[in-house]
Amino acid sequence: MFSGIAEFHDWYAGRRRAHGYRVDRIPLDALDGWRTDPDSGNLVHRTGRFFTVEGLDVADSGREVSAWQQPIIVQPEQGVLGILVKEFGGVPHFLLQVKMEPGNVNGLQLSPTVQATRSNFTGAHGGRSVPYLEYFTAPRSGRVLSDVLQSEQASWFLAKRNRNMIVQVDGDVPVLEDFCWLDFEQIAQLLREPNLVNMDTRTVLAGAASWRDRDADLVADTFRGALARSWAPGNVALHDTTHLLSWFTEAKNRCTLARQLVPLTKVEGWGRRDGALVHDRDQHFAVIGVSVETDSREVARWHQPMFEPRSQGVIAFLVRRIGGVLHVLMQARTETGGFDGVEMAPTVQCQPDSYRGLPEERRPRFLSEVLEAPPERIRFDRVHSEEGGRFYHAQNRYLLVEVGDGFPLRVPDDYAWITLRQLTDFVRYGNHLNVEARSLLTFAGFYKEDDE
Repeated sequence: MFSGIAEFHDWYAGRRRAHGYRVDRIPLDALDGWRTDPDSGNLVHRTGRFFTVEGLDVADSGREVSAWQQPIIVQPEQGVLGILVKEFGGVPHFLLQVKMEPGNVNGLQLSPTVQATRSNFTGAHGGRSVPYLEYFTAPRSGRVLSDVLQSEQASWFLAKRNRNMIVQVDGDVPVLEDFCWLDFEQIAQLLREPNLVNMDTRTVLAGAASWRDRDADLVADTFRGALARSWAPGNVALHDTTHLLSWFTEAKNRCTLARQLVPLTKVEGWGRRDGALVHDRDQHFAVIGVSVETDSREVARWHQPMFEPRSQGVIAFLVRRIGGVLHVLMQARTETGGFDGVEMAPTVQCQPDSYRGLPEERRPRFLSEVLEAPPERIRFDRVHSEEGGRFYHAQNRYLLVEVGDGFPLRVPDDYAWITLRQLTDFVRYGNHLNVEARSLLTFAGFYKEDDE
């Protein structure tokens, strides 16, 4: 435990000095342990485990662009993202680790207590076992506070889900050298620092919001207190939950998305160049190869393919006070690789560069309202990394932008005003809020209105 945030940074700097790691780009054809299937062109690991890179054909998406083809990661196995929580002196603390991922822009980021794929924790890589995994697999000690199968980035994964868990323990927990206990206030401060709290930690922390319906509990009360900074007394919503569930179901019913896997060699608009698989207009992302060496992972060295975005994304909530209560403008978004086709997503979620040259009607709705917002309307604005195990230097600009009373309450059919309290109810169930929305919900939960 740390007495203050400065002490954490001293510890974090020490862990960075203690570890060595190296990540080099290499041609896809030079990947050791991976092969290009001669029939399909798909990238496949020699064990048949981990994941594959295949082609996806998308039609009738209902999005700004109706049809396209792209590479996609196929990883049907479910991993575990788990955080241990324990009270010290009556204050809940979370056990996080500094973890090296090959795609991290800064090497080490704060990760959950356990962040592991099934291939990893079943030993497919032949490396060391995953610390603390026993707290998240049955039979386990401790009290489960949150346990939900949640989606991953559906633009780059096909139907990928991970088990998001929070487990409270009372007994002694040995703390390994790359792990630390942090309380809510310390995490709140660290969330304001770019590229420090990783995506997996943010999505698991969003599950803490669902505790508020439990009987009086110190951990739940603490998180509820954090969220209360953005809630008004009474919490009267524009729409009740039954209406919102009907709106969400109707959006799923309207969904016309048709998708099918195709050989990677047949994906139109993509081709091999300079050892990578790239888009013909050099947009969206590239599939690259990397060579990794590290002294802090279960395996010391390996090769793998990764997805590298060509530009920074924008992920934003438009927020507005309705009857004194903060509401978020959510969209029911067709997700290319989504397990259930449609999920609740932020108001804006895109790579603006992917829409360059397109007319306004084919650009994402409300993008201009976000990018052109005056500084006094921006309540949160930070750049954070996405998952570094599969994505190379993927960063998004996360924003909370408050609009005035003149902004319309009547919005397009795929959008709805939802309170933060209602969003925390939905996060208790899988395939309701997408991973980008869960990250923003975590930022909103720790947001203080008097922050600069």
